[in-house]
Amino acid sequence: MEFTERQKKITNIVKENEPITSEQIAKLLKVTRATLRPDLAILTMTGILDARPKVGYLYSGNHPVNLISEEIHRIKVSDIKGMPIVVEEQTTLYDAIVTLFLEDVGTMFVVSNGYLTGAVSRKDFLKNIMGGTDINKVPVGLIMTRMPNIIMTYPNETALEAASKIIEHEVDSLPVVEKVKVNGKENYKVIGKVSKTNITKLFVELGSQ
Repeated sequence: MEFTERQKKITNIVKENEPITSEQIAKLLKVTRATLRPDLAILTMTGILDARPKVGYLYSGNHPVNLISEEIHRIKVSDIKGMPIVVEEQTTLYDAIVTLFLEDVGTMFVVSNGYLTGAVSRKDFLKNIMGGTDINKVPVGLIMTRMPNIIMTYPNETALEAASKIIEHEVDSLPVVEKVKVNGKENYKVIGKVSKTNITKLFVELGSQ
């Protein structure tokens, strides 16, 4: 695996200053902790760094080429994706909430004419219910997060890339999409989802082998 320049710098910083916290690393690199999250996740999952609660990061010295690491980089999003729960933009909040609880999901993806237009979460519903919104009249399209502000993943991306996006953007799940061109415009068809649960199941399976 080829690490990025920033990941190499992080490794060297940890080597020279271990144990060191993510906050200290961010300060040395002059970036935010949020920016570092995906890099630290990759370096930890590949065995280069060891993360210890209340201590910080340590350099483990392990070479990233091991069975679990190889599997993580081999497995594609298409191998682990689950069924997405999708609603139309004109679906009322009431009907969307019923679907949310019946399907037991944290996020639903919103479509119009079959293509992704947004996403809506439990938090979005809660905010609007508490705000006094008439859930029997307001369509879900009015409260959703709209494109292009939806973080997506693709079938040919690795599970590690999808996990990094979830960590970096602090979301519960990602829509798995296929690009479709309609009248010269690029649209996205939802063909699956990758959630924190999918990623957790994958690591449990790999750790049990």
